[in-house]
Amino acid sequence: MARHYTTKGFFRHMPNALLARYFQGKAVFGALDFAAMSETRHDELFADWLALTDTQRNTVDAEFRAIFDLSCEKGCRAILDEAQWHLAQDADPNAANAFAEMLAALSSHYARAMVTFLDYFPFWKGATLFYHADNLPHWRKRKNLPHRAAAVTTGATQSLADRIRTHFHHTEGRGNNCVVEPLRRGDLDYFFAYPEDYSQQGPEWVDGQFGIRQHNPAFEVIFVYSQSEGSLDLNYRGTYKAIEPLQAMFAAAILGLPELPEDPKDSRVYDLAPLMQRSFDFTYDIGSGIESVTVKKLRLSSRATRGERISLEADTTRDPNAVYALLDRISAAMPMHQYSITQVDLAVSVVVEADRPPKLVNIRITHPNTCSLKYDELGLKLRDMLNASGIEPREPAEATEPVAAVEAVPANVV
Repeated sequence: MARHYTTKGFFRHMPNALLARYFQGKAVFGALDFAAMSETRHDELFADWLALTDTQRNTVDAEFRAIFDLSCEKGCRAILDEAQWHLAQDADPNAANAFAEMLAALSSHYARAMVTFLDYFPFWKGATLFYHADNLPHWRKRKNLPHRAAAVTTGATQSLADRIRTHFHHTEGRGNNCVVEPLRRGDLDYFFAYPEDYSQQGPEWVDGQFGIRQHNPAFEVIFVYSQSEGSLDLNYRGTYKAIEPLQAMFAAAILGLPELPEDPKDSRVYDLAPLMQRSFDFTYDIGSGIESVTVKKLRLSSRATRGERISLEADTTRDPNAVYALLDRISAAMPMHQYSITQVDLAVSVVVEADRPPKLVNIRITHPNTCSLKYDELGLKLRDMLNASGIEPREPAEATEPVAAVEAVPANVV
């Protein structure tokens, strides 16, 4: 379920002592007694909040929304990852562990995000960028790169920015300016590129005045390079034909390659055939937090007639096997041996935070090798479940059952 920000909700979840520290730094609400205030009702604080000037409130609101974003399990992980890089430079070899233990001792993820913002602000920008990247879908992976260290010098990043700027300026008429910011996360190198987008104008409120204002936004290109794997993940929400040129720009500017190495196609496929059986059991560790996995939808494609498909979908809230009951009825009239599963929708109930109800995660797997899961902490945990259950991608020679010819699905798009 998506998290929704409201000012009142933010006040309710944030410890009063940290709210007092924050507003003290802004030199507002000095007359409020935060220690005597209820931790769950903030009527007096909210009334004073509404009395702030637009400039004051807008500045604080923007910071609160950023703190809210990182006040979750994934945000805490991003903070720890960025802190690890900064504290690795510390003379105390236990500094990173001490920081992690300090965060763990706090009462909530809200408190952890606010303490980082107030006391460890050098960690903040990197953590917000990692959190943002963790939530992006549709990454494209390229393998077969040499295991070279990424160049993170000013000259290398400026070269990448210049190449991106030139490409988009000449092909699409945008990108007149570009900046690239490199960050290290564990053994991965992140490069956040921000080319200038087309000028836009839209309705805005500024100091109580409404109007249509022009502005120059940036669009985003993110590169994640693994030297150990020799792989590059790219996130770009634009035309597909720009993907390979962007990969080539990175290879030239950051890896010093004269040309982009050939990309071997990923020939692995998900083995969805076992899911045709009602008796199929998903496998996962007891300590994984996974409580149940339910098949919500099956798509069957004909082996004989290209493009002929059957989609089976049922309400599984009362009967987890409702899809299979529907399949049994269809099987009585259709030759099921002429069909293969080419898409499955799963509903996974998983405990993400110990003090909260289980989260329902929907997973869509499509033949041959497309999965809706991200590569964040939760996504990797659920991929482990798919792997233990025997349906993670394998080489075709290992597949137990041939699959019908179906429409092409782009590989490595998740």
